[in-house]
Amino acid sequence: MDLDLRKLRYFRAVAEGLHFGRAAEELHIAQPALSRQIRALEKDLGAALFTRNRHGVVLTDAGRQLLTDTGPLLASADAVRRRVAVAAHGSRRLAVGFRTGIPVIPATQVFEAQHPDVVVDVQRIEWDDSAAMLLDGRIDVAYVRLPIDETGLRVIPLYTEPLLVVLPTGHRLAGKEEVTEADLTGEPLVWHADPSTQPTRRPHPDSGLRARGVEEKLEHVAAGRGISFVARSETVFYSRPDISYVPIPELAPDQVGLAMAASRTSPLADDFFAAAQATAGITADCGNYEAYPDGRRET
Repeated sequence: MDLDLRKLRYFRAVAEGLHFGRAAEELHIAQPALSRQIRALEKDLGAALFTRNRHGVVLTDAGRQLLTDTGPLLASADAVRRRVAVAAHGSRRLAVGFRTGIPVIPATQVFEAQHPDVVVDVQRIEWDDSAAMLLDGRIDVAYVRLPIDETGLRVIPLYTEPLLVVLPTGHRLAGKEEVTEADLTGEPLVWHADPSTQPTRRPHPDSGLRARGVEEKLEHVAAGRGISFVARSETVFYSRPDISYVPIPELAPDQVGLAMAASRTSPLADDFFAAAQATAGITADCGNYEAYPDGRRET
């Protein structure tokens, strides 16, 4: 039996909150109707998805597996709707996502010269939004910091840039010309949740705080809760008197790439990819970074 996407959306609402009443309110349906839909889905799948105990609602093993699989499936369905709508209405708009510090203008100018009738809509994104937004069609292409989960994506590397350590201004190493990993031994860390900003050789792999965004990370550093790392271009956007950036040449450089959904067929997106590759050297020169020749990844 084919899966009913509506039932899957109902299931996800319950599974994420583990509460039928709140899920019913969120979905704007009556709770008994929601319960019937979940029972119908369980019948379709031949498996119980939830169990109830005195503590509330709990996912079964089958329910946890379905929740894992439901996200990409619903995102794919949403992407199909968006792509069909764009194709049907002949949209002349390209949504480009970018991470903080990554220049978008060089590629955009080349692209707009080729397509003066197309509006380029740029949106800042966080690392954990990029793949989902590409796969569900909210953005067409995205500048990303590698590595990311490339499942379902087409990714090309563009250039690299150095990582710097971020210190509170009163730190013993603040103001140095450069530091080594050995200099940082024993320092508490504030790790960006983005894996691309976590150096391969970590001096303290199990210590410190986790932060989702650059702003949150820098707040922790300024408060003296730990040190952290950023790509050099980010230091231009986050200059503040209570933190200090110091080069740490030992660390592998940050890698910047461009991504789109592998299933996407869009001549406009392809042309933007070409423009990004053609201007990778210009973009890299903006920060004295190292471009990948012809879009190939360095070894």
